[in-house]
Amino acid sequence: MDMAEREDRADAAAEAARDDAAAEAAAPEPVAEVLSAGLLLTPARPANAFEETVQRLLQSIRLGLIGPGEQLPPERELAGMLEVSRDTLREAIASLAEAGWVVARRGRYGGTFVSDELPTASPVTAGTGRDPHGPGAALEDTLALRAVIEVGVARRAAESELTAGDRERLWQAYEECRTAPGEQYRMADSRLHLLIAEVLGTPSVIPLVADVRMRVNELLDGIPLLAPNIAHSNEQHRAIVDAILRGSPDDAAAAMAEHIGGTEALLRGFYA
Repeated sequence: MDMAEREDRADAAAEAARDDAAAEAAAPEPVAEVLSAGLLLTPARPANAFEETVQRLLQSIRLGLIGPGEQLPPERELAGMLEVSRDTLREAIASLAEAGWVVARRGRYGGTFVSDELPTASPVTAGTGRDPHGPGAALEDTLALRAVIEVGVARRAAESELTAGDRERLWQAYEECRTAPGEQYRMADSRLHLLIAEVLGTPSVIPLVADVRMRVNELLDGIPLLAPNIAHSNEQHRAIVDAILRGSPDDAAAAMAEHIGGTEALLRGFYA
């Protein structure tokens, strides 16, 4: 090999190294996961393993923790998270597939995926299924439960020692909610409220918030999505998150109470 050829090869290697360094520098840093897809995939009780498996999977889908088109964890991993047999899990997934919530795909990149278009839930009326004693009983029950749980959660979140990661996730969840298109807004809204519960570090609180969000969303599905209300909700979300990040429990509780009050007024207007 002559001198000129060695110099050409050295130049080519140096150029390749520079390209690699530039690509590495330009690569975006990984974005922290705002809310774990497995947040609600907690162990089912053996007595009702099938039913609770269906419930946890549906909550995870309907509250947006596993979004349309996204893949469920692998069967072995998912069965371990739920602490159910793989047969029970398969039965639950088959039932959800039959109802249109998930689809199975075969091949190298196969698995179980959330359907791209979710079934349309039938809006409930204010008195359906909760309390037969009056048409507004279910509405008032849900609103009272939400106020008790979520105002307290906001207060405790503001009192908590949040990690830098928690603070970043809260702000990111707020931004995702603020910029969500109309058809994705309620899922993004639910994720923000669930994240506020998660940062407490108290696992028992999360299912309570998930349940009340499911109940509120059922009611909201029966009324139109109103742009002025969404804009106002975004302002209130900003106030809640700001208060939590400042460590101001009173402000966080007051902002959450005001936010919940706005939703209550809308729901009473449409249902009462």
